[in-house]
Amino acid sequence: MGTPTSTADTIAQLRSRMARMHDGVPQLALETHPALAGLVQLRAGSSYAVDSASLALALMAGPSRTGSWCAVVGVGDSGAEAAYALGVDLDRTVLVPDPGDQWLEVTAALVDVVTLVVVRPPGRVPEQVAGKLAARLRKRSAALVALETRPGDWPRCEVRLTTRAPAWSGAGQGEGHLRSRRLLVEAQRGSAPPRRGALWFPAEDQTYRRAEPAAAPARVVEEAS
Repeated sequence: MGTPTSTADTIAQLRSRMARMHDGVPQLALETHPALAGLVQLRAGSSYAVDSASLALALMAGPSRTGSWCAVVGVGDSGAEAAYALGVDLDRTVLVPDPGDQWLEVTAALVDVVTLVVVRPPGRVPEQVAGKLAARLRKRSAALVALETRPGDWPRCEVRLTTRAPAWSGAGQGEGHLRSRRLLVEAQRGSAPPRRGALWFPAEDQTYRRAEPAAAPARVVEEAS
């Protein structure tokens, strides 16, 4: 007889498998940014939650760089320069910075026509609303990335990505410019043990990539929490 933990893990795996079989539409793998390799694999029909606009853009960059249309809803400053540096095709990106009270209708409509939607919800999303959008994602073979203001704003997500210990380097002794930022990223999927990795977002050469464990900036400026 299995332990309560192993039983819970088995149930979670079965639920995930049933969700992928819903309506007979498989959860096809989508292109994922190389910096996130080993942490998360984007799949059509799934939703993801992030606490960082940079991570949201990185998740959007994978499908975008392979020619898919994407959309950003409810993000006033979408960071066009950072998006371009990550590989987002701005010519194939729909921006709806201020949908107001119609954010849910706008998001649902865009799920029907693009491959990936990044949305910043105005607050905690009810379970019922998240469930309806999840069914729509599976039906349309689209993915959704929720940029959360508070942890748990978007329930029923496949993976939740959180950033920790952000540190900038390159400031010198009070002069010069900040040139690179190192982040620790944690990917939590259900009750499974979280995956963790260090990323340069960006590195000194303005690329976005995994950081070697031994790498450390010579001069670090901690971000205010």
